[in-house]
Amino acid sequence: MIAILLAEVLIGMGYEVCAIEATEADAIVAAARFGPDLMIVDAWLGDGNGISAVAQIERRGPVPHLFVSGDTAGVRALRPDAVVIQKPFREVQLARAIQRALGTASAA
Repeated sequence: MIAILLAEVLIGMGYEVCAIEATEADAIVAAARFGPDLMIVDAWLGDGNGISAVAQIERRGPVPHLFVSGDTAGVRALRPDAVVIQKPFREVQLARAIQRALGTASAA
């Protein structure tokens, strides 16, 4: 439900949403299928986790991404270089995190 609301916000910001997935396995398949320009990933998915999903997805090459989590410290402990925003967040925080994720990817 939250992912659907996030997709609506992203569409309102002018982005195209190619997939919404709830599990680690489905996220990996969707990334391979759609080749997204940016991924917004919940760090802790219902089945698996987003951190592991991103690691697997990036085996094919880097993909700009950011994590959303209620536990930003836990994400940073596993991925110190990650762009992470704390849930709940506002649209302005999301926009800044997207820019940081895209900027980090272009600097790499």
